[in-house]
Amino acid sequence: MVNYKGKKMLKHQRNRVSFSANLPEDVHGAFADSTCVVKYSMDPLTDIRESIKEMVKNVGIKDWKEMEELVYCYIVLNSEEVHCFIKEAFLSLCS
Repeated sequence: MVNYKGKKMLKHQRNRVSFSANLPEDVHGAFADSTCVVKYSMDPLTDIRESIKEMVKNVGIKDWKEMEELVYCYIVLNSEEVHCFIKEAFLSLCS
């Protein structure tokens, strides 16, 4: 019975875990009111590319400066291990 309660408590605690991310304070342009979403991915390149396309469409990027700010947000919000996927996703959309 102790093990059952312990397992139940662990399961309950896992349900209470949440993740969040905040935009860097120096983002003041088109993305200042954007919401950051944490996502686990089995295919980060495809998921990042789709996320970028969604942001471009929803925010309505007007110039290269806004695109640079979007790149900056992705780089700052993600770990270094993901930066290669971010770079490849942006380059594939710009070519």
